[in-house]
Amino acid sequence: MEKLVLTPQEAYDNVLAAYEKKANYPLNKTMILGFLSGIFLSLGSFAAAATSHSITNYGLSKLISGSIFPIGLILIILCGTDLFTGNVLLTVPLLEKKISLKTMAKNLMVVYLTNLLGAIIVTSLLIFSGAFDANSGALGTYAIKVAATKASIPFFKALCSGILCNIFVCIAVWGSFISRDVFGKMAIIWFPICAFIISGFEHSIANMYYFTAGLLSKASGLYEFPVGKDITISGAISNLIPVTIGNIIGGAIFVALMFYLVYGHKNSNDK
Repeated sequence: MEKLVLTPQEAYDNVLAAYEKKANYPLNKTMILGFLSGIFLSLGSFAAAATSHSITNYGLSKLISGSIFPIGLILIILCGTDLFTGNVLLTVPLLEKKISLKTMAKNLMVVYLTNLLGAIIVTSLLIFSGAFDANSGALGTYAIKVAATKASIPFFKALCSGILCNIFVCIAVWGSFISRDVFGKMAIIWFPICAFIISGFEHSIANMYYFTAGLLSKASGLYEFPVGKDITISGAISNLIPVTIGNIIGGAIFVALMFYLVYGHKNSNDK
């Protein structure tokens, strides 16, 4: 009988094989998988906001949001699509000299841009469908407030928050390789992702949704504008740059490199 839980070394070997394979996907396949991940994560982000936006108790609001948000990553992992923050684990085959830095950089760039495209398209559909009209337009107002708040985070804070976020995300992705059971994969994804949302850390691809939602809600003129809050494209970019860098550091150094140092095939005796 096939065991349902792998050892850490077996999980490492599976991560290595899976991400070496991802790095060598044809361009059109990578683009489609990246596009789908942008859609899945945006839908999870919207559902989390819809359930928590009117809860005034901070802790309870975070808990409810964190309970729903993992839907996005669960879909991404179970459906085998490509998310930029998870694909930072390409660092493992890079360190093992299975792929080149150029190959890794190309994959991350393509996935990042197609994640963005998926987020923009699905968020536009949500706006045009009237989904943000929920609760007498309070959800649209909330979208503007969230985007404006994120845009105001100082560079270094956003960088550190991005690092912490992708430690959680990459551990969730890594953990999904430990279980061969669907419900086991869902559970090991859910807890770290819930924790990162409760903690309020910054995720570059989720922020693509939040900024698109905020900018489109503002542009529609349909929703009440929060006092003292504003959101611009330049404000969105000023957040995405440090958060993206932080996400790369968090996943590449604090997860991929650490596991490589412990389980990597540095010489024949380690195999």
